[in-house]
Amino acid sequence: MSNNKISGSEALIRSLIAEGADTIFGYPGGAIMPVFDTLYDYKDKIKHYLVRHEQAAAHSAQGYARVTGKAGIVLVTSGPGATNTITGIADAMIDSTPLIVIAGQVSSSLLGSDAFQEADIVGITKPICKWAYQVRKAEDIAWAIARAFYIANTGRKGPVVIDITKDAQQGLLEYSYKPMNFIRSYQPVPDINLNDIQEAAKLINGAKKPLALIGQGVLLGEAENELKIFLEKADIPAASTILGLSALPTNHPLNMGMLGMHGNVAPNMKTNECDVLIAIGMRFDDRVTGDLNTYAKQAKVIHFDIDPAEIDKNVKTTVKVLGDAKETLSEVTKFISENKHTEWKNSFKVFIDKEEKFVIEEEIHPQDGGIKMGEVVRKVSEATNNEGILVTDVGQHQMMGVRYFKYKETRSVVTSGGLGTMGFGLPAAIGAKIGNPDRTVCLFVGDGGFQMTLQELGTIMQYGIDVKIIILNNHFLGMVRQWQELFFDERYSETIMDNPDFEAIAKAYRIEAKTINKREDLDAAIHEMIQHKGSYLLDIQVELKGMVYPMVPAGTCVTNILLGNSEKA
Repeated sequence: MSNNKISGSEALIRSLIAEGADTIFGYPGGAIMPVFDTLYDYKDKIKHYLVRHEQAAAHSAQGYARVTGKAGIVLVTSGPGATNTITGIADAMIDSTPLIVIAGQVSSSLLGSDAFQEADIVGITKPICKWAYQVRKAEDIAWAIARAFYIANTGRKGPVVIDITKDAQQGLLEYSYKPMNFIRSYQPVPDINLNDIQEAAKLINGAKKPLALIGQGVLLGEAENELKIFLEKADIPAASTILGLSALPTNHPLNMGMLGMHGNVAPNMKTNECDVLIAIGMRFDDRVTGDLNTYAKQAKVIHFDIDPAEIDKNVKTTVKVLGDAKETLSEVTKFISENKHTEWKNSFKVFIDKEEKFVIEEEIHPQDGGIKMGEVVRKVSEATNNEGILVTDVGQHQMMGVRYFKYKETRSVVTSGGLGTMGFGLPAAIGAKIGNPDRTVCLFVGDGGFQMTLQELGTIMQYGIDVKIIILNNHFLGMVRQWQELFFDERYSETIMDNPDFEAIAKAYRIEAKTINKREDLDAAIHEMIQHKGSYLLDIQVELKGMVYPMVPAGTCVTNILLGNSEKA
């Protein structure tokens, strides 16, 4: 090798380090082997975690990104190695999570020949990522990585895919690295329009019943402090989407809870009563809006968003405020008046009390019957002094997790929102703990979702990752069963699960574990788990046919809220 030339593989690793990368989740194979060989010489600068399946690499990188704000990095081989990441890429795209997915590819001379482990990963992933690009020459690697980080981390964040042929990894080049901060035709943050800012402030100042809807855009824009100043100055009650949770602490006096199908009653009901609806970094997902024909028709709508494509996509906007939430919230706050909406805020209480009486009290303080999911979540949250990071898989336990876990700090919720990916939880918890090792990471997972990626217990074992795993085990695919019970005449088609001994499986991976089926054993088991140094698995046998209420049936008005079998809000 020439003294002043390096390989494409080394250029890749150096470029990642130049971007501040310190963590990679991946799995080696033939077409990416030159990069893994180079990685061997950079162990002191960048840590690689060998997952047990490439899907888990993507989900772990998502967990890492969600708690750190940095792009998660995935490194896999060609063909099945790359295609196994697709679910994670799609999940990251819809949830605006920055990922850099780097895949090996067959040598450029073999492209299009159906070579061993060849797949058109660029063509496959283009619809589900911000940018996909194939590198065929070593000298293009540094440029591609710089562009990838810039695209993934700016504007509405998201995943990018870089496909690198094997000969590009092996080729030689004279290396230099230049971070990217401009791409012609790509404007990641729209210019702020002062007229829109002033129009928004005018509407807010004139509002008698304002309601703010907080989305993940607040967290992605690191605008939590600007949000609090904005809300407190105008005294605006607020509610969060699932991904917006923890932007405001649970106990903040203006925090009215969670929106959506299984959200809190008060903010859902008040959505159709407010006179000004202020959406901040959220996209009016169908799980939040229900039937659009009946959604907030009485309200003037102000929509803060970084992505112009979201404006008027689902809900007609009265005033749009384009830009990064950190900047736009700060600008609007300059023009809003200090206000008090005491009577309006107090009107939420009747619905808060009703939900407390008919749903919450029974869920977290049950007097008899099987163990409830909500009581487990609340006890675990309190055992962490409400300072833990909540990670969930997808299903009933997810809804119970986000409803009953409490948050003091930002970036405390890691869950699959838009795609609803079962199997997300365990690998995402691994990434969350690696990204924030000083906080307690509590994973709530169902018996169904856990079995989709339980092989990642091997990753936990190998690296000694401290994750508290709570399986809320009802021997059903619980959320599907709930719908079957409510809408399909209790015809439980293919939702009953015969499960293995999860405690024995955990112990086979040298992870401490315990099975709980009695309420009187719950507190001691949770205390033992939280105090234990290292990972711990609790298999908690919860009631078989527990339901998640409140519930807005899909496609109906947001005020059509079920509180139980016969009770409505």
